[in-house]
Amino acid sequence: MNLIDGIKGNKFVVFGRAGMDMFAEPMGTKSEFAESFRSDLGGSSANICAGLCKLGSVASLVTSVSDDAVGRFCINRLNYYGVGTEYVKSVTGEFRTSLAIYESCIDHFQNVIYRNGAADFEVKPSEMDEVDYSQFTALITAGTVFAGQPSRDATFRAFQNARARGIPVIFDIDYRPYSWPSPQVASEVLSRAGEESDMIVGNDEEFGFMAGGVDKGLNKARDLASAGNRLVIYKMGEEGAITLYNNDEIKTGIFPTQAIKPVGAGDSFMAGLLSSLASGYDLKDSVIRGSACAAIVVSLPGCAPAMPDEDQLNNFINNSLIKDL
Repeated sequence: MNLIDGIKGNKFVVFGRAGMDMFAEPMGTKSEFAESFRSDLGGSSANICAGLCKLGSVASLVTSVSDDAVGRFCINRLNYYGVGTEYVKSVTGEFRTSLAIYESCIDHFQNVIYRNGAADFEVKPSEMDEVDYSQFTALITAGTVFAGQPSRDATFRAFQNARARGIPVIFDIDYRPYSWPSPQVASEVLSRAGEESDMIVGNDEEFGFMAGGVDKGLNKARDLASAGNRLVIYKMGEEGAITLYNNDEIKTGIFPTQAIKPVGAGDSFMAGLLSSLASGYDLKDSVIRGSACAAIVVSLPGCAPAMPDEDQLNNFINNSLIKDL
């Protein structure tokens, strides 16, 4: 099936990490002065899943978590948000589920991430053959899954399996330098992932990194869009986004908001964009709705718990003005 039909099927299999988020309370408290933290689900791919499910889509996560209390916490929270966990495996040994500790204050924001011996990198290529791709209409992955082995080879194997069954591949670049052995490896691997995808979402810095310079990022996005007729979304922060598809360039703005943190926006954007396309909105309106989701999430504590449902999203859009480019 083609990309848009796959998205409209509204059943997503998502590859990448789940983790535990701990954010300082009350809002505005710096982590080092906090006396209490709230915990919830985190990790880019898990956040996308939670966002999709809260907006009425079907999503299952493929990952590994540590066989301990933190890993089980993540599985429980995935289930709470309605995310399918049939392909979430527990791994023993010294591997650990990722932990992020951050705060709800934008000035001098701190996000401390513990990723040593990450359990989600332990997904194996052979496990990709166990996924029942017939139950899904599109595959999503975040770029962090490619930063280590064997999960890198496993996800490329999943790409092959999905393509063999006619399922489109959606790629969120999500470049995190701290996860990679070197910038050169990251550039090569992420470029390959982009070339093997039907849809690519990233920001100007991520496309610039893949191209060898921020000033070359937009041309890189244009090249990827024109080669293979891909849907490419080039995000520019406060400057909005440029959507490249079918030789068209669609420019959209953002919703100004009172941000209390900078994290979670990209995950929420992806969920809002895809769920809106699945619901029948056109491409421009779907990008705008994704931008609204991003604005909502950065204005609230946490990531997964801040993802809006359909009523919250529609209410926000009806009572907010978008900033045009």
